Amino acid sequence: MRTQESTIDHMIVGAVEKRVHRLCRQYADRLPFHGWHHVNFVRAKAAGFARHNGADVAVVEVAALVHDVNYLVLRNSPAAAGRSLRREILAECGVPARIAGWIDEIVDEAEMATRGRDISLEAQALSDADTLFKALPVTPVVLAHRYLRENGLSLRELAHKIVGEQCDVHDEGYYFYNPEAAATYSRWATANLQLWQCIKEAVDDPTVAELLDAVHAVDALAS
Repeated sequence: MRTQESTIDHMIVGAVEKRVHRLCRQYADRLPFHGWHHVNFVRAKAAGFARHNGADVAVVEVAALVHDVNYLVLRNSPAAAGRSLRREILAECGVPARIAGWIDEIVDEAEMATRGRDISLEAQALSDADTLFKALPVTPVVLAHRYLRENGLSLRELAHKIVGEQCDVHDEGYYFYNPEAAATYSRWATANLQLWQCIKEAVDDPTVAELLDAVHAVDALAS
């Protein structure tokens, strides 16, 4: 395990945490999936991965805290949509402009839809934490419906998104960058992706689609 001296004071990290936590509470109704429960999980796991791979822990923590503010700006959006708000938060909390720019790059690097095999150590730590949240066995059961509601997606759209963005990365061997994370969580990730592949196939079946339409009709009457 390697360690690196932090480039951000812990007081600044705390200020960013308080600012993001306040936003998550203020707009909790808009963030049923990407709310504080998600941010705090990713922040804790990312810090651990950063300590293991020698990345700048404080920079990774701050990147984790602001990595999903785009969902406050625009539903179902890429990380880049949150750049202005992210930079505003970082500036308000005293993060130097140079470091804020680096954090913005880390967030973009770590994004599942576009990340590559060779990304920075900081982006690897953030990516592994965010990816783990996706791969948790409880996520499709407890949280998937929240993602649908938050982003205005259908189950079909979500299944196609997950399979389209994640399966190639998984098959090419860098779903997780940290070897220990890969050893510990790859079984979960494989099962999760197999489930979503099955969901993708199922919702494209006309009979299943008819069933889902009937269920939605009942839900609409109940509400």
